[in-house]
Amino acid sequence: MTSPAGAPGGGASGPERLKLLAVTACPTGIAHTYMAAEKLMQAAAELGVDMKVETQGSIGAENVLTDNDVREADGIIIAADKEVDRERFAGKRVLSTGVADGIHKPKELIERVRSAPVQTGTAPAGGGAGSGGGKERSLAYKALMNGVSYMIPFVVVGGLLIAIALALGGHATAEGYAVTPGTFWDHVFQIGVLGFTLMIPILSGYIAYAIGDRPALVPGMIGGFIANTGALYDSKSGAGFIGAIVTGFLAGYLVLWIKKVKVPKVVQPIMPIIVIPIVATTTLGLFFIYVIGKPISWVFESLTSWLSGMTGTSAILLGALLGLMIAFDMGGPVNKTAFLFGTGLIASGNYAVMGMCAAAIPVMPLGQGLATLLRRKLYSEQERDTGMAALFMGVFGISEGAIPFAAARPAIVIPANMLGGAVAGAVAGVAGVGDHVPHGGPIVAALGAISGWAWFLIAIAIGTVVTALTTNALIEIKARRGGRAAPAGAAAAEPVPAGVGAAAGPVTGGGAGAGGTALRAQAEPLPVGAGAADAGPEVLSGYLTARTVRTELASGTKEAAIREMAEMLASTGNVRDVDELVRVALAREAQGTTGLGESIAIPHAKTDAVARPTVGFARSSEGIEWGALDGTKARLVFMIAVPEAAAGDEHLRILALLSRKLMDADFRERLGSAPDGPAVLEVLSEIR
Repeated sequence: MTSPAGAPGGGASGPERLKLLAVTACPTGIAHTYMAAEKLMQAAAELGVDMKVETQGSIGAENVLTDNDVREADGIIIAADKEVDRERFAGKRVLSTGVADGIHKPKELIERVRSAPVQTGTAPAGGGAGSGGGKERSLAYKALMNGVSYMIPFVVVGGLLIAIALALGGHATAEGYAVTPGTFWDHVFQIGVLGFTLMIPILSGYIAYAIGDRPALVPGMIGGFIANTGALYDSKSGAGFIGAIVTGFLAGYLVLWIKKVKVPKVVQPIMPIIVIPIVATTTLGLFFIYVIGKPISWVFESLTSWLSGMTGTSAILLGALLGLMIAFDMGGPVNKTAFLFGTGLIASGNYAVMGMCAAAIPVMPLGQGLATLLRRKLYSEQERDTGMAALFMGVFGISEGAIPFAAARPAIVIPANMLGGAVAGAVAGVAGVGDHVPHGGPIVAALGAISGWAWFLIAIAIGTVVTALTTNALIEIKARRGGRAAPAGAAAAEPVPAGVGAAAGPVTGGGAGAGGTALRAQAEPLPVGAGAADAGPEVLSGYLTARTVRTELASGTKEAAIREMAEMLASTGNVRDVDELVRVALAREAQGTTGLGESIAIPHAKTDAVARPTVGFARSSEGIEWGALDGTKARLVFMIAVPEAAAGDEHLRILALLSRKLMDADFRERLGSAPDGPAVLEVLSEIR
């Protein structure tokens, strides 16, 4: 065959068909993965190119590329929104881009791969032309979410153990709310403290790991520990979770840079386990201590001096300022400056300043927890669980309970936290609330350490509500600006890749093709349990039947369409709870649009509100805004609902079959123009 890095397509005995390989993958590994694969295969067939595509979906890698495939290939296209191992493609032309380009620009990719750069070792081969736009931003976001997902269990376990120990064995002291040393509850408390001690290095370490792989884990974790240990750079407070995010990214990209350094072959085997971790850890640690840490210490001291000069100012202004500082970094230098300022004044008999701080301390976890309760559709299942834990921590004045939310959505959560903290601090300042111990939260009032406890609780409640409402409002605003419809709160901010086969959103869908007449053909509801024996061709193993086909949706918005389709699925008797199915579908939609482009939407829900896998199809002649990558409105809509027990391979098999078949333009045209329900079923029976 041709030389791997040479001009592809040539041969000694005359022109040969170009042989290309491709890898497709999206963050959730569901529909877009298979759509891109199908589009690339179709484009290759039209251009007379041989192509094999490996799909890296949630069901696992399929059609895996073999060593022989790679050896004979003239080039490789990687259309993926997650990291793909490129070491096996060394010496080959590799074009790297996003999965959306695989769907919308397959022919262009096939042309561009002919002049793509040659992959050397494990270094990224996409480069300028192959990046497809936004590649680095996507990697940074995925790295951040990777760190947050690993950190959450440490926050929850550590925070809840501390709260339980304080609730059952704690008492107020001059040094703060504490547990008697050496007792059973003190041991529980110390275990919780260990969880909090580890959560910052974990956040930093797994951000680094997502960027630089295993060699970055050690420098990331040690860097995070250094950032959180202020004593190493003469600060009374560590840099907290913000410092951990900084060290995580620094460690990850530092390791990537070191990997590019040419070293003798004899050194290469020990690079990932000895050389890279040692060099990266030492460099990052010293850099933080001497370059980053010193400014943090200076900021701490300057803020303390500045606050000392404000003690005679208006109570409302001082309270608002302290609340802003308390809420900003939840344990970092700014937070600790305000807290230690209030603590220091207790000894001089000034309890009002600590009262302002104490009112703001629980607002962040309480506010974020309340936000997940008020608008559950905006949050994933993991976020809602974390929200419940945050509420519990907030009662005991553990502000770290809000860190997972702030780390995942800093631009949204931190301003909302600060606004709520400022309001709580200002109300406490105006009311003259006093705190006699250096601790915060409702627990302090319950133990009698607060003077003016009624206003103290009112201040906390107001600040909590402000934070919750502001957080949810900002999430919805960002969702709308991002081009995703958000009727009645149906959208969320960033897609958080956690739990692949989760729910899925509503759908609008389907168009009666050009010039086609869409008919209203709604099946009559049948008795419960009678949904399996429909007449007509079997579609998708019988999961889709005449009862779950609708030739025209009445709904004009995404949320209404979801409910309409859920009620249609319920006519089979397979849905136990329509409201729960709708909720789960909207929650999945909030994680990322299921509008796939080409006027298609495939919302999918995984919930025990469904007794058995059920699939519905509906059309919308007008189309419904779905936030698809190509900007098209959804006209052909499939809704998949499966119980938890069937959410694995079967769920993904249905998605893969639909995604591949729907890339056929002729199939979509015939599906959109089929005159009635039986005709629609006849077209759908082609899905194999």
